[in-house]
Parts: sequence; structure tokens; C-alpha cells
Amino acid sequence: MRQRVQELRAAGRRGPRTDKADGEKAVLAAIAAMSEPYRTMGERLHAVIKANAPALSPKTWYGMPAYAKDGTVVCFFRSGDKFKERYMTLGFNDEARLDEGHMWPISFALVELTAAEEVRIGALVKRAVS
Repeated sequence: MRQRVQELRAAGRRGPRTDKADGEKAVLAAIAAMSEPYRTMGERLHAVIKANAPALSPKTWYGMPAYAKDGTVVCFFRSGDKFKERYMTLGFNDEARLDEGHMWPISFALVELTAAEEVRIGALVKRAVS
């Protein structure tokens, strides 16, 4: 929660139009602070998300790398260290357009990030912003 309060204060100081470069810098710093193997996976996730949804703005959200559309977080990821989990988590918020009938997944566990997962994540991110 402290991280979120700091993010909100920093955004307030910058004004309502947060510079995309500031968000990018914050996301890269959050990824750099992750331990391995999460740091490497985070760098790859960042590249996949940016390549498949360039309209999303990177920012931190509760200290996690996140990507927003019009200021609202669409997707985020966190290392397993954040909550002492054995996997990295990729999550989507309600702004993401992943609806499939009456039930669909909004969070995914990542133990390893292979080319197949990168393709699947790219497709999910594209769908989320469509």
C-alpha cells in the first residue's frame, strides 16, 4: 500500500498528464529490482507487451510493472517474491477485453517464459486492448 501511496503522490506532483517516459523509467526500475529468474522474465514480458500493445502506457501500480489505457491499468505482472509465490503472475484487470462466455481467466502463473508463452501472451494483450 505504501508503494501505491507514493505512486499517487508522484503522479499528483507531475500533474494529470503523466509523461510516458516517466512511466517507462519506473517500470524498468521495478523490473531491475526483481531477483532472478523473475528479472529476465519481466524484461521479456515488458518487450512482449510493448510490441503487441504499443498504445498502452507503462506505469507502476502497487509497485508492480503495469500497462494502462487512458490511465486505467489493463494488465500487470509481479515477481514470485512479491507474495512469496513459486511463480511470476501476469494479471489482467476488468478493463481488459478477455470475456469468454460467463467465465474466463484473468490471472496466469508463469514458471518459465518460452516462445510459446510469449506468443500466447502477445495474443492475450492484443485482445485485451481491442
